[in-house]
Amino acid sequence: MAVEKVDVIVIGAGPSGCVAAAHLTRQGRKVLVLEKQIFPRLVVGESLLPRSMAHWEETGLLPALEAQNYAPKLGARFVRGAELIDLRFGENFTQGWTRTWQAPRAHFDKTAADATAAQGVDIRYGISAERVDLEADDRVIVRARDTHREHSFEARYLIDSSGYGGTLVKLLGLRDDKWPNPRMASYTHVRERDREGWKDAMQITFEVMAVDLWFWVIPFSDGTTSLGFVGDPRHFDPFKPGRPTAEAFSEMLARSENFRERFQDQTPLWEPHVIRDYSHYNERLYGRNYVLTGNCAGFLDPVFSSGVMLATESGLLAAKLVERILQSGAVDWETEYSEHIRHGAAVFRSYIEGWYNGDLQTIFFSPTMEPRVKEQIISVLAGYVWDMQNPFVKRHDRILSQLAAFIKAGNGATIDAP
Repeated sequence: MAVEKVDVIVIGAGPSGCVAAAHLTRQGRKVLVLEKQIFPRLVVGESLLPRSMAHWEETGLLPALEAQNYAPKLGARFVRGAELIDLRFGENFTQGWTRTWQAPRAHFDKTAADATAAQGVDIRYGISAERVDLEADDRVIVRARDTHREHSFEARYLIDSSGYGGTLVKLLGLRDDKWPNPRMASYTHVRERDREGWKDAMQITFEVMAVDLWFWVIPFSDGTTSLGFVGDPRHFDPFKPGRPTAEAFSEMLARSENFRERFQDQTPLWEPHVIRDYSHYNERLYGRNYVLTGNCAGFLDPVFSSGVMLATESGLLAAKLVERILQSGAVDWETEYSEHIRHGAAVFRSYIEGWYNGDLQTIFFSPTMEPRVKEQIISVLAGYVWDMQNPFVKRHDRILSQLAAFIKAGNGATIDAP
């Protein structure tokens, strides 16, 4: 069997893989992307964060994405009954992008992949990596198969951006741990018939239905809207074995105080999906001649839309470090890569835990929020989780509980950072 030789193999053509491949190609490297699916394919994670905009810009993918006229995302709205808070990215504490998009990922990912290929990246669809040989010190061998035959590829380095499938996790038997307190989710898309009749109809909104149950509404510029419930499994009692998920989803929708009238008669474009125990993380993000990026390195929770941002952050950083290796430079993968990515994930994990235990909701829906505190929280939710000048980043593991306790104790109507 003939062996095709390249500089770098990337597994997965999602956002993380495209950012990594585009960067390396722009450095003059020969990059091969192996993608087991055929694009476009169904995927959620449609609410993006401003931090990723710099990644698209740096890798030359931004113009193609801008040209699609995706719905702008300038912030997010959180509602609980009659209570409401708008968090606008333009009020960021941290300097950086203050806008992004809310976009159907099937179309978005296909656009990003096509733009990556247009830069000279060889993306091959419908091909799965089945074996990986890491025995040599200076190369990686990947055996892959499409519908016709087996292929053999050789590269200096391997970047696994295969998403939740975790190709190397499976092939190498890497430890992949579930996050305690598992939750479940159900989601679908609808095509709205009378969107223009609703106030702020294009506003991305998250409705609190219980402390540990929320509902997302993500309108797209093509007239469709993504709807989804996420929370503790005890709230998903309509989803009984044998019952059509569309019926169960409709029953859940009837419980929405703010959106049932808008969506109760909208027919799902596809049978709602149900997922459980989705949160996970890998113990080790790198090894000899390989690195894990994106969702195959770990996934937290959809509540603050951190998935794509952490995917592009890890993909671009991994590509930069791989390029240094290809130039015969030294890389400390633990300090330069793993610690960086794990820090970002840890900050988001604190906010996710603060959301589901009610602390963050207490802060959001307090009658008055001190502007400086609001700006600092917005920066975290925009993806700027490496800004150590922000106390809500630096003290992420305790500041939310301290502030929530301060509010509950009735210490004044103005919130200030403890």
